[in-house]
Amino acid sequence: MNFTRWSARFPGTQRRAAARSEHAAAQAKRGEGAVPAARGGRADPGAERPAPVGDGHPADPTVSGTGSSSGSGGGTTAAPSPRTGVLTAVPSLDELSVREVLGRLPALIALVHGPEHRVAYVNDAYTAGFGARTSGAPAHESLPELGELGLLPLLDQVQRSGKSRTAKNRAAPGGGSTYTVTCTPVDFPTAKSEPGDGNDTETDRTGVLIHLADVTDHAEAVDRLRASERRQREAAVTLQRSLLPQELEQPDDLRVAATYQPGGTEAAVGGDWYDVITLGAGRTALVIGDVMGRGVRAAAVMGQLRTAVRAYARLDLPPHEVLQLLDGLAAEIDASQIATCVYAVHDPSEGLLAYASAGHLPILVRDEDGTVRRAADPTGPPLGTGGWLHTSGTIALGPGSTAVLYTDGLVERRGEDIDEGVAALERALSGAQGTPAVICDRLMRALGVDADHDDDVAVMVLQQPARTGSDAELFHNAALELLGGIEAAPRARAFAQGVLASWRFPVELCDLGVLAASELVANSLQHGTPPMHLRLRRTDRRLIIEVTDGDDHLPRRRRAEPADETGRGISIIATIASSWGSRRTPGGGKAVWCEFALPDK
Repeated sequence: MNFTRWSARFPGTQRRAAARSEHAAAQAKRGEGAVPAARGGRADPGAERPAPVGDGHPADPTVSGTGSSSGSGGGTTAAPSPRTGVLTAVPSLDELSVREVLGRLPALIALVHGPEHRVAYVNDAYTAGFGARTSGAPAHESLPELGELGLLPLLDQVQRSGKSRTAKNRAAPGGGSTYTVTCTPVDFPTAKSEPGDGNDTETDRTGVLIHLADVTDHAEAVDRLRASERRQREAAVTLQRSLLPQELEQPDDLRVAATYQPGGTEAAVGGDWYDVITLGAGRTALVIGDVMGRGVRAAAVMGQLRTAVRAYARLDLPPHEVLQLLDGLAAEIDASQIATCVYAVHDPSEGLLAYASAGHLPILVRDEDGTVRRAADPTGPPLGTGGWLHTSGTIALGPGSTAVLYTDGLVERRGEDIDEGVAALERALSGAQGTPAVICDRLMRALGVDADHDDDVAVMVLQQPARTGSDAELFHNAALELLGGIEAAPRARAFAQGVLASWRFPVELCDLGVLAASELVANSLQHGTPPMHLRLRRTDRRLIIEVTDGDDHLPRRRRAEPADETGRGISIIATIASSWGSRRTPGGGKAVWCEFALPDK
């Protein structure tokens, strides 16, 4: 195939290279310079002047012309040398052979034509990469590597549409090189017009120019980057899961379950967390939060905040005071990171869930009849912003109720208002039945959270069971108002003795309970102010004794000297009880409590 006489040309490109080559050869034979015709068919006046001779060298006959070709009709263009000013010949692209250009390209080039994509040409790089190929044979026979790369259907598409197509990162079988392949339609001329005869070139055959660029190094770099990102994500997920509670505490009066779902492989791991903290006296703290960040850094900040929450919860502070402390700590940990959080405390004696929110989504509560309620404001700004006084609110959580705490990944969707997601969660919760673990799974499925979800999701479900039958016999409450005076202590001991005996506790436990009630009442009578109350509560696992009064000074354990007549009450409580503690009550005053573990039956 003579690529000089005729060549595959891109659609719409006029090829006159052969005519100009013959014309230039005739001029050279007559001793004329390669002088292109000027516009209008006139010769350039400067063409007959000899070119300047520099450094004693004779003038090159190929650079004697000083004119330039016009448009596409020119052949050789004269340009001055930047060093000597001597005019040198600049060949036109139309004078270059297609074979010469394609043969020198480092990319792998193949040219096929016809409906069977018969091989017309392969360059040296293609031969070096895949071996010599037979011209004229169909591509599926002579170029089997195209089939292995899945390119044969692409050739058909290019030939039918007449538009270029590119296939990126096609890996050769056997772990070989990786190529990005571009297939471009070309026209094959069947008849060549003579120069100047005025006839257009006729084309009735189409072909495809196949360009394979070796991108193996790039593909390997991408694979290494993806592997590195995958390792970092796995490390972040491992850190995230290790910082979450491995097993939730299970309070006496609540059933609690939680789940965490990291974002899909294309999403970086966030800082969602949750926790359940037993406060004593039957009360339970529940917390869920979301650090506004991604990766290991967000998980590390999350771990520090979760640890701080557990420490502050041990102080048994109101929810808004816990968030106030967390707000200052979050700014110290990382001023560039903020976090949303909701902290709630469940008190079974009052049937309430007290909470405070720092920019977090509202708690949802479903009553036993299926009605879903949102926890109302107050909601403050996220943690780490500073300058805000958080406040606490309450929502009823009676027997048979279910509450849901969650992060924004459960309800937030691109292109949708987040209130629509919360409304969808309300509808899903209204019909969700079963244990907290089952409800967690149902809510995740109902909101479309799967392994490819684009954000982390944390969900916590807690239930206040409606106890009936024999189960209800294990949960009792008894309370006595202490009016003060010298008769208060004997009345408290008699009340405790009668209640504990009716609950059929062993004699030893009854005696310890009466002693603890007596010491707590005596301490309140001496250091507290009215109103005073004694409360006894039995669960399936412990006996709780609590005394409240109107004074907000919390007692502390101290060492009493042998001569001291007071100061031993709290020490006695700490010695005989499983645990004890004190806290300030919301309306002012304090509560001092102790617990006894019930013997296994």
